[in-house]
Amino acid sequence: MPKTTKQGKAKKDALPSTLQKSEAKAQRTFAKAHDSAVESYGEGQRAHRVAYSALKHSYEKVGDHWEAKDHRGPSDARARSGGPNASGKSAEGVDASASKKHLMDLARRLDIKGRSTMSKSDLVGAIEKANRRETRSGR
Repeated sequence: MPKTTKQGKAKKDALPSTLQKSEAKAQRTFAKAHDSAVESYGEGQRAHRVAYSALKHSYEKVGDHWEAKDHRGPSDARARSGGPNASGKSAEGVDASASKKHLMDLARRLDIKGRSTMSKSDLVGAIEKANRRETRSGR
């Protein structure tokens, strides 16, 4: 099912709930990457993985929506390895390659308790958990 209209705009009702709450450019990025992947690989899980991978190069998940990153590039080890057999752990939309200061700022916005004593990897895990919780409550 195409995620874009003939004019190139994203079909909001065809997008995941976290993207419906995000800015139009994030919606277009996901939708166009998805539609292109469907042409190459067919409808299914692989098309969604490709679309999320494209989205994660420019956006990071914050709570129940996606926000533009300060820099373009892979967000975690899995995105960095790329390809159909990508290895490494996914950070579920959290920009694990961001600075600790940035992750601390996100943790503060998401009201994560104990953030001041966490390591960078602990912050990534706590932000992933907070994002999942916000997404669930926003549905």
